[in-house]
Amino acid sequence: MRVTQIFAAAAIALVSTFALADTAEQTIRKTLESLQLDVPIESVSASPLNSLYEVKLKGGRVLYASADGQFVMQGYLFQMQDGKPVNLTEKTERQAIAKTINAIPANEMVVFPAVGETKAHITVFTDTTCPYCHKLHEEVPELNKQGIEVRYLAFPRQGLGSPGDAQLQAVWCSSDRKGALTKLINGKDVSATKCANPVSKQFEMGQSIGVSGTPAIILENGQMIPGYQPAPQVTKLALEGKS
Repeated sequence: MRVTQIFAAAAIALVSTFALADTAEQTIRKTLESLQLDVPIESVSASPLNSLYEVKLKGGRVLYASADGQFVMQGYLFQMQDGKPVNLTEKTERQAIAKTINAIPANEMVVFPAVGETKAHITVFTDTTCPYCHKLHEEVPELNKQGIEVRYLAFPRQGLGSPGDAQLQAVWCSSDRKGALTKLINGKDVSATKCANPVSKQFEMGQSIGVSGTPAIILENGQMIPGYQPAPQVTKLALEGKS
């Protein structure tokens, strides 16, 4: 076969591959639309496993689907690398979550900066009515001393319109957010004029990345640590989880 014929055959195969992928994406999107997912689809692309497509949802979660759209599943996809299982799903989800969380402007959070050099940061979805959030907040001064910056986001665990939601809105509308958050956690009252605030947006963001309770700690690399952890453990995880 001549070289020109080889290139022509390769070009036809490439076009066919792209056409097949495009058809599969459209088919999969149509199937997912019929499922009425609450979370928008960000992308559909071929996964490392032949004939299986990776569906990335807004916020970072991943689904898988067959090319014909007849099968959709949620779960972990592992690949053996050098004799060891690597969780490809978790890796993809962490990357997306890290991108989402680390892009939040500092002025939309309540930030407790590190003392001296900032060695790492954590982002915590919190609720002022949550006892374990109170316990974690007691660890913040020690975390700061260890070089860990603590960034808070709002997550009213009982939903929008709950007492926790009202308290979190008061925190975010306060001229001293750090002081207001600490006061409410210590059982004191905080009054603040109502204002435009990101509480509902942060609550929806938390849901989209899989937060189901508080506190939920997100490391720089996107790994989620659910629940309370003491300062030494959080420090260790934060330093290991630097992106």
